[in-house]
Amino acid sequence: MRMFSRGRYTVRLSREPADVEAAQRLRFRAFIAARPGAALTGDRAEGLDRDAFDAACLHALVETGEGELVCCFRMLPLASGAEIGRSYSAQYYELSSLHDFAGPMVEMGRFCMAPGVRDPDVIRAAWAAMTAYVEAEGVELLFGCSSFEGVDAEAYMDAFAYLKEKHLAPRRWLPRPKAPAIFRFAAKWRLKRPDMKLAMRRMPPLLRSYLLLGGWVSDHAVIDRDLNTLHVFTGVEISRVPAARRRLMRPAAG
Repeated sequence: MRMFSRGRYTVRLSREPADVEAAQRLRFRAFIAARPGAALTGDRAEGLDRDAFDAACLHALVETGEGELVCCFRMLPLASGAEIGRSYSAQYYELSSLHDFAGPMVEMGRFCMAPGVRDPDVIRAAWAAMTAYVEAEGVELLFGCSSFEGVDAEAYMDAFAYLKEKHLAPRRWLPRPKAPAIFRFAAKWRLKRPDMKLAMRRMPPLLRSYLLLGGWVSDHAVIDRDLNTLHVFTGVEISRVPAARRRLMRPAAG
């Protein structure tokens, strides 16, 4: 991926182990440090959010002109659905429905921003880089886990009801439950009509970006008490991204 600029931000891929470690330290600050009661053992005792998937991933870093790291995410390229079992998401979702997906895929994960950073240009820069990578590599499915902060599903009732009503995965790709603790929001709120303002207010920004691209989600959320999140499997079929949205994204990536 070549470098991108948007406003005062640039995006680049990691070049050396120190770059990956910087991303792991930012992830620790975003996902672990501020959470009361988080167990600080192993790598976390050193201020790192690290796992076995890091070695197989490409790590993207969003930095200011002064070199300050303000956002990061990682990408796991897969040749086709036959490799879906290698993904991070496959730990939590039964994804055999995607095994026959013929085209290249990329899993986007561990997306986070530095605590206190609120500038929307950070997310725009990250999406510009992702868009360019998807187009350059001929990726046909972008997927990952989209997280809601906390594990109180009732707090996100309208957001989940909206996902149930408008954005459930096509039946042929629908992930099935695998994790021991899940919340079946599509069944729980199958008759609820969402309040759209509340739904959008409670929708995580990254998931909202996926939905604008025509993304779809699993019919249940995984309850991840380790990271204190609820997350849904999220997929974007690139061929189904609305034409108007693709035109808007291409200039951002250029």
